[in-house]
Amino acid sequence: MTAPLAGQRAIVVGGGSGLGLASARLLARDGATVTLAGRTGAKLRDAQAGLADEGLQVHTAVCDALDGGSVRAAVTAAADADGALHIAVVVPGTARMSSVLLYGDDDFSADVDGNVRPVFLLLKYAGQAMLRAGSGSFVAISSTAAAFSARYLAGYSAGKAAVDQLVQVAADELGRYGIRVNSVRPGMTRTPSTARSFANEPMMAAFLQQQPIARHGEPDDVAAAVRYFAGPESSWTTGQLLAVDGGNTLRSFIDYEGVIPLADPRDVVLGEGAP
Repeated sequence: MTAPLAGQRAIVVGGGSGLGLASARLLARDGATVTLAGRTGAKLRDAQAGLADEGLQVHTAVCDALDGGSVRAAVTAAADADGALHIAVVVPGTARMSSVLLYGDDDFSADVDGNVRPVFLLLKYAGQAMLRAGSGSFVAISSTAAAFSARYLAGYSAGKAAVDQLVQVAADELGRYGIRVNSVRPGMTRTPSTARSFANEPMMAAFLQQQPIARHGEPDDVAAAVRYFAGPESSWTTGQLLAVDGGNTLRSFIDYEGVIPLADPRDVVLGEGAP
């Protein structure tokens, strides 16, 4: 029986760990020729070796997701001999916690750019390779923070909201070429980048209180949604923003006050003890 993604070339930017690695595993398991891309060669090689132990062969490409030339080179490495690519997944993002009144001018811009620029760059260069293929599927990892207010995450939330709007505009433009563009909005999911949050028991309890399904997310939960968007099962689906979050977006984002230390802007702007 032919694997559903046999003959498909795929790139996963941010594929060295977490959501990217879990997504790459499912793509490779279903027959795609997968290239893991990311900033750190050692992490990529470790991920490659781990997948090899599972009987899955993947390629690697060192890639700075914020640099256009680097992204273009990674896409070229992932594409076939004719320069065609069929599946692209992009994970990287950045976040810092601050009152909106206390963000550094450049810090806010860096958070927005750190979330939307990797998506734009991969969409541009992978999309060009998908034109050569005659069709393709692009999947961005967004966040539930794009869907509702996440206090103290203004830069991250604005960046992820920009990701989702870019996804919808691109889907509208590129559908005529057989290119589908979608995003996955994970809720609180256990990955290396969320390890510190998971060590904060009050914070994790607060998330569970806001979820109808009272468990935290695992990388495979999100990877399954990526795999759906990447494959033929979603051939009539584009421009969609799918929350995989235990139902968190049915309620509200948690209030970080009380579970982590946060600066009060009154103390900073008006001085200690201001009313």
